[in-house]
Amino acid sequence: MTLDLTGIRTKAALHQLFKEALGFPEWYGVSWDAFWDSATAIVEMPPVLELSNWQEFAAHCPHDMQILRRVIQDYALEMAPKRIVLAGES
Repeated sequence: MTLDLTGIRTKAALHQLFKEALGFPEWYGVSWDAFWDSATAIVEMPPVLELSNWQEFAAHCPHDMQILRRVIQDYALEMAPKRIVLAGES
């Protein structure tokens, strides 16, 4: 599954996209902890979640991009073989 982050410039917009596209629960909010809980224990995530056009978000939200990168690493360890990837990165 690929999520296109074109036009995503805020943490709130990113989390809203996650909520809608991944079927996170109604209570899901703008929180990396809520993302972790939803992605690892509440919804059935796709085998590979690819985030495309993430560079705009990274430029506008560098701190949250750092957190997202850590979440991606932790997710790979915890949920293997499932993974989240940034398109264009190896």
